[in-house]
Amino acid sequence: MTNEIVLMSDPRVTTIPVVDCGEPLVDLRLQGSLVVDTRKEDPRGAFAYLREQVLTRLLKAQDVLPDGLRLLFVEGYRPPALQRHYFESYADELRAANPDWPPAQVRDAASRYVSPPEIAPHSAGAAVDLTLVSDDGRELDMGTRVNASPEESDGACYTHAANIGQEARANRLVLGDALTAAGLVNYPTEWWHWSYGDRYWALATGADTALYGPRELDQL
Repeated sequence: MTNEIVLMSDPRVTTIPVVDCGEPLVDLRLQGSLVVDTRKEDPRGAFAYLREQVLTRLLKAQDVLPDGLRLLFVEGYRPPALQRHYFESYADELRAANPDWPPAQVRDAASRYVSPPEIAPHSAGAAVDLTLVSDDGRELDMGTRVNASPEESDGACYTHAANIGQEARANRLVLGDALTAAGLVNYPTEWWHWSYGDRYWALATGADTALYGPRELDQL
């Protein structure tokens, strides 16, 4: 992809075939070296699951971070039903605020912030939301909170947003360099969202197929 922002709802993403490699979802809390935030914790602990190779690449990314910095894991796997709820709730907000928008415009606008459920990388265990912390657990300035919407942040949630400070821009670069080196790709409307093996990754890397498709919670 070029510097153009391609949304999750774009046919260039949605038409990429999935040939699921069958790789299991694993609980990253069992390996112990990542700092795990609990803001998205759920009763079954689904939030902490990722495909094996995604976790392996996160650990590689952490290894190349500058001294004194750690990855702070916020959310990985998201059940399809929860993804659908998030998407439809946000789309409802957009419809209410913009009653003249046609359905396609609502869908595209919603996909800046929440992936359409049928293609969502989180529901495939392929995506992770994360940020940086210091060794003493202090979250670094990234310009917005994790999961800030475009409306709330005035677009500062976009990875390369111009309306953030120099420190936040530098911290995003540190995070991005480490994750890119490990083979993950960023969704450019969300600085905290990175993935491997999903349709968006396939588009970004030129792969013919995605490695991971959505799975239900009972397949964990």
